[in-house]
Amino acid sequence: MLKIKSFAFNMFGENTYLVWNAETKQAAVIDPGMHNAAEELVFDSFITENKMHVSQLINTHMHLDHIIGDNHVKSHYGVGASAGKADAFFGEKASTQARMFGMPFDPEPVSIDIELKDNEKIDICGEEVTILTVPGHSPGSIALYFPISGWVITGDVLFAGSIGRTDLIGGNHATLISSIRNKLFTLPDSTVVYPGHGPSTTIGKEKRRNPYLS
Repeated sequence: MLKIKSFAFNMFGENTYLVWNAETKQAAVIDPGMHNAAEELVFDSFITENKMHVSQLINTHMHLDHIIGDNHVKSHYGVGASAGKADAFFGEKASTQARMFGMPFDPEPVSIDIELKDNEKIDICGEEVTILTVPGHSPGSIALYFPISGWVITGDVLFAGSIGRTDLIGGNHATLISSIRNKLFTLPDSTVVYPGHGPSTTIGKEKRRNPYLS
């Protein structure tokens, strides 16, 4: 049985997710947004106290608020980053992103070590998960669909009552809407949506109530 916990990190209130197997204690880090030592301590302490073993690092996309903690996770847990290759340039230009968003630090570049592709099946903590490419917010955005657990982690593509912004480099509104309708809204209505910011929701609720998709 998989469990999931979110941590709201950095000045953007980004949702960093920790997914783990309750029996094996194997864990995966998704979109680590820890931007200082205090946030790293909160995150690492939870893992240590619960005797977890981190074996994966996955990014739904490579905007800075979702990758600030990548290099810490890589070095601390000895894992590589998996993501959509079309977002690689965002990681390479992490310091440029920091200046663009007015962040008061100069982060190191973040590299993608493993490319994730559309409809690829990967094992996350013992469950077969489907990779869904969902461009629009960024060219390489992906969502992670956990069919047994009944979750989808959507990054900044779909939120409770909203959708991702498309005014950043590589963003496209029509592409985003198409990704949501053709990739996410085809999932069961009961699927729980864990977004990159804000509270969780369900696919069914967003079909019925999201004002940007009516």
